Amino acid sequence: MTERIELYTPSYEDLWFRQRLLADAATMSYNHAWGGTIDFPESRWKDWFNYWMEAPAGKRFYRYLRDIAANCFVGEIAYHYDGERSLFIADIIVAAEHRSKGYGTAGLALLCGAAKQNGIQLLYDDIAIDNPAISLFLRVGFREEYRTDQIVMLKKEL
Repeated sequence: MTERIELYTPSYEDLWFRQRLLADAATMSYNHAWGGTIDFPESRWKDWFNYWMEAPAGKRFYRYLRDIAANCFVGEIAYHYDGERSLFIADIIVAAEHRSKGYGTAGLALLCGAAKQNGIQLLYDDIAIDNPAISLFLRVGFREEYRTDQIVMLKKEL
């Protein structure tokens, strides 16, 4: 599957896709524990783009997942450094209409590869206890570090 998708570095003009992704209730249903959809108006794009794309300072990585054959964006991947916990947190969102097609597994594998290439040794994610994405992370080699009544903390050595 990884040969069907590529990491795409979005331009400022491409942020319409992120806006649509975060506003879609079906796509963001997994995020119900943290409020569901996320408002990402164009007025926030400049600051966000500068922080994530132009000045990542080695602490942030963000890319779209793009289906090469269909020539369309299917999701996003990212990681960032959490200074309070001194660890890198992974993030993946696949648009609802593209789920169950292997994009999540391939995208998470590509994210791990990019993180490793960028010198990161451990990647984590804290996922809501009822989020079905836990199984996706486990398939890609993450292991459960611990759990609470709200989250499962997953970790992968790269």
